[in-house]
Amino acid sequence: MTTAPDARSRVLAAAVELFADRGYDGTSVAQVISRAHVAKGGFYHHFASKEELLYEVYGDLIGEQLRHLDTILARKEPPARTLRAIVVDLVETTAASARPALVFWREMNKLGDERTTDYRRARRRYHDAVRKLIRDGQDTGAFAPVASADTVTLTIFGFVNELPLWYRPNGRKRPAQLGTELADLVLTALGATG
Repeated sequence: MTTAPDARSRVLAAAVELFADRGYDGTSVAQVISRAHVAKGGFYHHFASKEELLYEVYGDLIGEQLRHLDTILARKEPPARTLRAIVVDLVETTAASARPALVFWREMNKLGDERTTDYRRARRRYHDAVRKLIRDGQDTGAFAPVASADTVTLTIFGFVNELPLWYRPNGRKRPAQLGTELADLVLTALGATG
């Protein structure tokens, strides 16, 4: 058993496998520890509980996506270019974590109130930023007001949220292509290019 620096990653990977195969309720911390080949102390060094582990299965992804969002917005590029970058990044990062995302969506009802609030806060921050970008673009004429900013935002996230259900890494289309196609669809509907 080890508590090497990659122990956290091994625990997360083991949890995703076990939660996918047995469900959250059917998986014990001892099973995760055994599958990850870490000491009990190594597990608890990184995660206070099984619930925190479940949260982090998705928390790593939303954290990465929020960091990327901040970087994209900080460039202060035109609205169409910014929206394209956001959509492509969302699709690529979600596809890269499709299995953990699917496990989280299926099991997230097991989170307590505090973790559910944390999850919703992070998601809301992302949705609000995209909605604002679209609304501001519509206000300045960069985007046509063919649909409300709310509807466009829900369309984008509806696609992204469903991606883990059908995306296969060995499928015909790579994540960058899927992201580009979704961005083209949204930007064309908004009467923009970029």
